Amino acid sequence: MRIIGGQFKGRKFYPPADKWPTRPTTDFAKEGLFNILQNRIDFESTTVLDLFGGTGSHGYEFISRGCLDVTYVDKFGPAVNFVKKTSKELEIEEHFTVFRTDVFRFIKMSPKKYDYIFAGPPYGLPTIDTIPDEVFKHELLKPEGLFVMEHNPNHEYPNHPHFTEARNYGKTIFSFFK
Repeated sequence: MRIIGGQFKGRKFYPPADKWPTRPTTDFAKEGLFNILQNRIDFESTTVLDLFGGTGSHGYEFISRGCLDVTYVDKFGPAVNFVKKTSKELEIEEHFTVFRTDVFRFIKMSPKKYDYIFAGPPYGLPTIDTIPDEVFKHELLKPEGLFVMEHNPNHEYPNHPHFTEARNYGKTIFSFFK
């Protein structure tokens, strides 16, 4: 895993992978997504929510590009511990809020709204198709915000009322919602 751009560009991390239920976004797909976001987001003024945060790669990328407010949510203890350790090593703990909890529980209880939400759920999650509905039902996204969900070709959302586009990077697809 490496950081693609910003002040930590090129920095590599090696999360322990033994029996982890995470699936880090490939560098190819992440680079494609951040090339798109670079033209749509002012990183320095964006509040970010990273659901199913895994290794924390998405959040590190935002902070590396100047973001000062990332909220990370994952329920897998070793991943949460890795993210806490990595954010300390990068000296970004003050900008990186970590929650170890179920994502759906967090969505229901979060009082905060975000400019950008990323969800990278396990592809085999039985409730994966409910995630866009839950994000909008609980009004987590600010009115002009952007929600991006990573998924595989087994899922598609063109009929969702908030769907705007999808970008395909091999077997990784990013669906955009506003």
